[in-house]
This record gives sequence, structure tokens and C-alpha cells, in this order.
Amino acid sequence: MKPTVAVLPVAQHEYLRAIALGGGIAAGLNAQTSGLVWTDSQDVAQLGEILSTNPQITWVQLPFAGVDNFKALFDSVSASGRELVFTSAKGAYREPVAEHALMLALALGRALPERLAAKTWGGKFAASLFDSKVLIVGGGGIAEELLRLLAPFRVDATVVRRAAKPLAGANRVIGLGELDANLPTADFVFLASALTAETKGLFDASRFALMKPTAYLINIARGAIVDSRALENALVNGVIAGAGIDVTDPEPLPEGHSLWNTPNLIITPHTADTPEQCIRLLSERIVLNVNALIQGTALVGEVNLELGY
Repeated sequence: MKPTVAVLPVAQHEYLRAIALGGGIAAGLNAQTSGLVWTDSQDVAQLGEILSTNPQITWVQLPFAGVDNFKALFDSVSASGRELVFTSAKGAYREPVAEHALMLALALGRALPERLAAKTWGGKFAASLFDSKVLIVGGGGIAEELLRLLAPFRVDATVVRRAAKPLAGANRVIGLGELDANLPTADFVFLASALTAETKGLFDASRFALMKPTAYLINIARGAIVDSRALENALVNGVIAGAGIDVTDPEPLPEGHSLWNTPNLIITPHTADTPEQCIRLLSERIVLNVNALIQGTALVGEVNLELGY
């Protein structure tokens, strides 16, 4: 039977079309609605109310890969025993986000923050990705795509993930408990993990102190994984060579915040994936998952409610 799927709170045409392409019926919220595409990453309370008053809904598609805002809702659903599956967009935006991470690393290695501000010739400097040691924190779709993009640079890649299972393109995969032992040898450190209780504030002053003074940090995950004050101090005092961040804490980063004047720092306004890219790529995910509902196969991007991602 074709599932009836609603799109709320904003019913983008592209998502309605994706539901139809997947073989489902796009309609407003009614007694026959079994699926919900939720387009707001912030209004968790409204989503909770809708789910509470619509027990017939068995599947919810969330709009982004990071779903840390929804953890309290996940806990509530788990405690109720309700059979409700959430899927996130994890893996859907892997290509543009990995591309952005690579761009930040290359820009830092060629001292572009300094050169873009320069009004004099200056000295020669370059830190190459070729044959460098790379450490990636996170083992999801972005990490997989980043490893593929890094392959031509012959990097020695170490991936840190919750379960130390092999990952294509990685020279080694380690658990979070081995992070500190591997930080001192990394030339480029990429953050591509979910924000959880374990990863919040993971990169603080003590972790920066373990990194080489020639090392670079790239964060395309969540701003709160990095202690902003510790990052600022590390850059001002030369503890690390530079950083590129597409996410901040707080976010948006307020005008006048001291990070805007921190040396050797590139800040991009969470633009690793643009709204246009997200709509297109999430639409593709909706097609896959609506079809999976019809076929009775595994949904793509299912959220582990206990882990929160």
C-alpha cells in the first residue's frame, strides 16, 4: 500500500514531488498519514506535539545530518515504547561538506588567511597535503567521502570512531580512547562527528596542547565540539598553526566576537552545504526512503535513538 506522507511545517514543492517519485502519496496531515517529512531543525516542541496527537505516524524524516537538537524527543519516544523510526539526512550531504573541508585544509596549508589580508610581498610558505598525516574524528558518510577526496594526496589517514571498524581509504581506525595518543603526529585534524555527550567540548585546551604547532584543525561537524575560547587561545599563542571552521559556538557567530579577529583562522558561515544543495539532496533521500517503506526494506539514515545520531 502506498504510504501517505505529510511535509511540515513548510511543504516545499521539491519534497512533495520526491514523495510522489518514491511511490507515496503527498498529503496534508490526516488520519491516514503514516510518514512525516519534518523541515525544521529547531522546533522540536512542535514536532513532539504533532507526534503525540498522531499515533498513526510510524516514520519521520529529519532535515539534517546533525540531530542533536532532537535528543530529548528521541529519549521520550524510547521511554514510551512507541514503534517510531526517525531517519536523518546523514550521508546525504557528504559530497559538498567533504569538498568544503578539503578546501579549508588546502587554504590553510597555503596561508590564505594571511595572504588575502597582505599588502606586501611577504615570505614563502606552504604546508602540503601530499604525504601528510591526517586524523579524522568521525566515521560517517562525510568521513568516507573525505577519505576518497584525500586519496590522491597519498595521506596517512587515521579515523577515530565509536566502533573501531575498518573504513575504506583509512590506514587505521581507532576508538575515541586512542585520540590523545594520535593527536601529536597529525598534520591535519578534521572534525566530522556527531555532537553527543562524548564529543561536546572534545577539543579543549588540553587537546590543542597535544597537537603539533604546525598542525591545522578543520571543523565541519558541530561548533560545540570545539571549546571556542580554547581555540582562540591556541591560535593567538601559536599552539597550533591554523584552523578552518564552518560551524561555531555560538552560532551564528555574533558581530564583534573575538574569533573574528583571531589570527590564522578561516570562518565560513555554515555554508559547506547551501539551502539549494540541501533541498536537492534531501529530496533524493526522501525518494529512497518512501520507496523503502513500500518495499519493506531498510530505511536510509536511520537514527539510533539511544546514541542520538
